[in-house]
Amino acid sequence: MIWTAVLVSALGCYLLKLAGLSVPQRVLDRPYVRRVADLIPVTLLAALVAVQIVSDGNRLVFDARAVGLAAAVVALLLRAPFLAVVAVAALAAALARLV
Repeated sequence: MIWTAVLVSALGCYLLKLAGLSVPQRVLDRPYVRRVADLIPVTLLAALVAVQIVSDGNRLVFDARAVGLAAAVVALLLRAPFLAVVAVAALAAALARLV
């Protein structure tokens, strides 16, 4: 049963990739399509971060991870370099866990 699911999933992924490759170039050159294609990775990353920050299994939690995210947002608003943002977030989360 599990191998059937794996094979069906693999076939579905292949067909989805094939569908993407068969889109005509004139459709891909439209400004709206380019804008949406540029924003999809950002949206997916934001969704992954949100899920990792406020969920713990099947329930919502607000703990040190949320403090770290808030500190990272402040550092980003202050236009800090990426490594500084990561360091500030880690430090804030660590201090929140300590308290």
